[in-house]
Amino acid sequence: MKAKNIIVLFTCCLASHFCLAQTEQTSDLKTFRPAESNQPGKLFPQVNREGKVRASLYAPHASKVQLDLGGKKYEMTKNEAGLWMGESDPQDEGFHYYQLNVDGASIPDPNSRYFYGAGRLGSGIEVPADDEAFYALQKVPHGLVSENIYYSDLTKTWRRCFIYTPAGYYENNKSRFPVLYLQHGSFEDETGWVNQGKANLILDNLIAQNKAKPMIIVTDNGYALKPGDKETAQKGQGISIFEDVLIKEVIPMIDQRFRTLADREHRAIAGLSMGANQTMRIVMKNLDKFAYYGGFSGTSNYPSTDAVDPNVFMDGKFKNGTEVNHKLKLLWLGLGTKEPAPFPKSVGAFKAMLDQQGIKYTYYESPKTAHEWLTWRRSLQNFAPLLFR
Repeated sequence: MKAKNIIVLFTCCLASHFCLAQTEQTSDLKTFRPAESNQPGKLFPQVNREGKVRASLYAPHASKVQLDLGGKKYEMTKNEAGLWMGESDPQDEGFHYYQLNVDGASIPDPNSRYFYGAGRLGSGIEVPADDEAFYALQKVPHGLVSENIYYSDLTKTWRRCFIYTPAGYYENNKSRFPVLYLQHGSFEDETGWVNQGKANLILDNLIAQNKAKPMIIVTDNGYALKPGDKETAQKGQGISIFEDVLIKEVIPMIDQRFRTLADREHRAIAGLSMGANQTMRIVMKNLDKFAYYGGFSGTSNYPSTDAVDPNVFMDGKFKNGTEVNHKLKLLWLGLGTKEPAPFPKSVGAFKAMLDQQGIKYTYYESPKTAHEWLTWRRSLQNFAPLLFR
């Protein structure tokens, strides 16, 4: 009888412990914490492991405040002290742009750090990701990101690019390094790959684990207009000459100012969305300058006959697949599994063309992400280790 009671008591204790563990786990998922992307010392916005976002704004005289996130506006409520609070539905993991709407006017959240995206400086928030360690700030040797200002004779404007040099670059002044030219997407700029994409941290972590070769990364502004009518240029309707700027000005400048391995075997180019389209056109016209290509969430208008060298690309297809296989050591494509139209269709059509031409490529899908920075962070994480091998 005693033994039976002991067994019952043990079973009840075990069940109680299990239920408590479940409750704690559920509670942890629902617990809100300040977002990693907040301004220093700010308690809001907050996120939890379910992906929900809470925003707060002190606006005692406002009559209506909304949280504008993920294509949806969430109503916020005001307490007696004039503090507004609102909560979103669960969001995908990773980085998201958002705004606050106050009486019809969209403003950045004063509690968030600001990022240039969607054609403006605005708020951004990090929703915790299960695999976030690969782009987290870790205790490893860190490279340096520097701002490089230059005058472009082609655009008749001052421009800038950012350069990541790996850890040890300035300690050992004899070593030379391969270069990856990495481009942003539409309505973003040269700051995106560092601020939102965390490219420098991704490479720091990969290099520290011996998963990627130490390399220089250059991120330039993909918007470069031919000099002409100022009013037209201000509207963004001028003629784009970014490809010429990169080939004729940026690459020679980088090779002159930095210790690069200045040949095609040690030069790669990649981009996301609009940048994928730009870099595809560039690489197809300059196979003598690049041996590695990466397209992250490539756009629907991949190279047409008038955009590339007709000796390489003709009638919507590569003219000589054997030559492409010989010259490109890596042709890499990446996409999120939740990408909206037209990206899955266009990338799928491009893959079908490569298959038909017998051209080798590597394809990657980021699980449960759409047209967003976690897709592109994961793409870089998988692309970089294959470079310069």
